[in-house]
Amino acid sequence: MYTICFVEDEVDLSNLIQTYLERSGYEVVTFTKGQDAIDYIGNKVDLWILDIMLGDDVNGYDVIKAIREQDENVPVIFTSARDQDLDKILGLELGSDDYITKPYSSKELVLRVDKILKRVYKDTQTSLVTYDCYKIDIDKRIVLNETDKELKLTTLEFDLLLLFIQNRNKCFTREEILDSVWGNDYFGTDRVVDDLVRRLRKKMPKLNVHAVYGYGYRLS
Repeated sequence: MYTICFVEDEVDLSNLIQTYLERSGYEVVTFTKGQDAIDYIGNKVDLWILDIMLGDDVNGYDVIKAIREQDENVPVIFTSARDQDLDKILGLELGSDDYITKPYSSKELVLRVDKILKRVYKDTQTSLVTYDCYKIDIDKRIVLNETDKELKLTTLEFDLLLLFIQNRNKCFTREEILDSVWGNDYFGTDRVVDDLVRRLRKKMPKLNVHAVYGYGYRLS
C-alpha cells in the first residue's frame, strides 16, 4: 500500500481529500502545519501533496526544499489557490511533479495521484489483480474472464469494480460510491448506483457484490 503525506491547512479540505485517497486504497498522513511535515521527513512516504500557502511561517516551498535534501526522487504535487505561472515554474524548479489549482475536484486529484504513482513505481508493483476467475489489469483497465475473453466495461463500471476490488469486505454507502466513482461534483439521485451495480453484476456474474439493506454495497 502506498503512503501519501497531505499537507493542507484547511482542515475540512484535508479531511475530505484524506477520505477520497483512503477509499482509493492509499494510506494517508495529514499535516496542517509545514513544520510538522518537515519533522516527519525521513519516514516512509511514497508521494507528497503540498499546499503552497500554509498558515504558519513554513510554506510549501520550504517543505519541498527539506524533502529534496533527503530524497531527490519521491514525487510531489503542489496545490495552490493562486493560478500563477511563476508559482508553477518555481514549483517545477524545486522538484515538483505536478501542480493543481484550487478549487479542484477530489476525483481529479486522485486521478493525478494514481497516474504519478503508476509512472514512478511501475517497476516495483504489479497492476494485475485476480478475483475468482477474473483477471483485472488496473493499469490497462482490462478485465478478462475464465477463457481470457475481454469483458467490455464502461469507465464507470471499471471505476466501481476497482473501488470494490481495492476495498474487499468494506461496506460502502451509496453516497460514498457516488463520491468515489462520479466525483463530488455530481448532482442527481443515488439510485444510479443501483443501476451501475446491476450492470456490473450482469457482466461479471461471479463478482460477489452484496447489497446491505438500508445502507449500500460490499464485495466479499
